[in-house]
Formats: sequence, C-alpha cells, structure tokens
Amino acid sequence: MGSAMAGRLLAAGHPVTVFDPDAARRAALVERGAGEARSVAACCAGAAVVMSSVFDDAVLREVALGPHGVLASAPRGSVYVDLSTVSPGASAEVARAAEARGVDYLRVPVSGNPVAARAGELTALASGPADAWARVRPLIATFASRQVYLGPGDEARYMKLAVNLLVLNTAALLAEALALGRKGGLGWEVMLDALAQSAVGSPWLKIKTDFLKRRDFTPTITVREQMKDLGLILGAAQAAQVPLALTARTRELMQATIGDGYGDEDFIAVVKHLERASGLPTDRV
Repeated sequence: MGSAMAGRLLAAGHPVTVFDPDAARRAALVERGAGEARSVAACCAGAAVVMSSVFDDAVLREVALGPHGVLASAPRGSVYVDLSTVSPGASAEVARAAEARGVDYLRVPVSGNPVAARAGELTALASGPADAWARVRPLIATFASRQVYLGPGDEARYMKLAVNLLVLNTAALLAEALALGRKGGLGWEVMLDALAQSAVGSPWLKIKTDFLKRRDFTPTITVREQMKDLGLILGAAQAAQVPLALTARTRELMQATIGDGYGDEDFIAVVKHLERASGLPTDRV
C-alpha cells in the first residue's frame, strides 16, 4: 500500500523521499524518481509532510515514537500523516507525543487495497487538526479519489474499524448465502449475478462476485491480515463496552478458514471454508 501511494505522489510530480526496511522496495521507487533514505530519521529530516503506512500498532509505535522515529526527527510545524489501520489507543499515544513535539498529527486510514491505491481510487478517512488537513488534502487526493474529514481527534480510526467491520461480516454472510444457494441447486454464475444486481449489490460485492465467478482467490488482503483487523475491531468494542457477537463469530470463521489452509489467500476464501463445512466441493462449482 505504501509503495502504491508513494508511486501516485511521484506520478503527480511531488518530490518524495522514501524509506522502507526492504531495500528492494526502496529501489523500485528510486527508479521512478524518489529520493532514498536509509532510516526513518533521515526520511523525516527537513520534511514538511511525513507519511507512514505500517501494519499494526507495534510498528506504528516503533516508527512514530522510537528514539529515531518520526516525532523525534520531524521538524516542529511539520505534519505527520499516518495512513495505517491501527487501534484508537495506539493512535492516541502518538497524538499526545506529536502535540508535545509541535507536530500536527493527522490520522488518515485508507479504505481499499493495493490495486485501488495504484489506480488512485482509495477512500481516505481523515481526522486531526483541520488546518493541517487542508494543507495535505491535495497530496492525499493523488491516491484517494474520495476523502472524508471526520473531526479533530481519532474519529477516523473508529470510522475505519466500522468500515472494516461491515466488509468482514459481509464476506462471512456472502459465504453462507453462496453455500445455501449451491445446496439448493442454484447455478454459480447465475447466483452471483443475481446477488450483484439485487438490493444488497454494493460496489464491494460486485467486485468480489467478479473474482468468485473465476474462483480467483489471489489475495488483495489475506485472511491472516484480516485477522489483525478483526482483533482491532473487537478490542475497540471491548474498550467501549459494545457487544459485537456477529463480528466475534466472523473471527471464528476466518480462523477456521486459516485452519483449512487458505490463510494466505484473499479473505473471501471464507467462501471455501463454508463450502467444505457444507459438504460441497471447493475445486469446482
């Protein structure tokens, strides 16, 4: 995701300096015109805007709060934009440290996948200081065709978890619906077409039905990666005392999908878990 977003910034003509622990990823962007940094600190030195895209809370804390991290290295008055899906709690820690350092901190988790990032079609969910958001919004627009500003604090973190909650539970519901339909004798492609054209035919469902027609489970986001997001959702719900019984069941289904050997496939492979559990073949329809 980070490489795809940096590529869009470069294509739009913005000067970009990149750091990634993986030298090959850095080199791929340097070939496209990026400057190369060999550390987080070097990447932040003198920057007006710093962006990070990381996997989880632990990496965010290391990158943002470490002794040679973003907030120890970025100039006062700069803007730090984190584009990751992380917990509101970890994000709040970064917010406190950023305020103490005189750095404006924007939470801008993005909704989509690397394919959408490369096409500039992500949705950016933003919160933090409004004036800082006005400064960086044109940069965000290079990779996110839709942007929603949600408030001055960690509202964007909760919004991203709410979006992912709907996506993940919809995947589980779709798997159940397809297993029931196959058992009832419905043709695979006809059933998928009917769902896509029905009242529940969201843009997300239409994209997934196109892949399912081909039985293509090439990952955009894997089952294992989505387990991290399910943990974030349920952790935030526990802290806020919100019961999420359906989401807890979806986590069990995703874990069972990993147990079936599909953990590194796209998370819609939960369809194959429900097929196996229903006595249906997964190698043909």
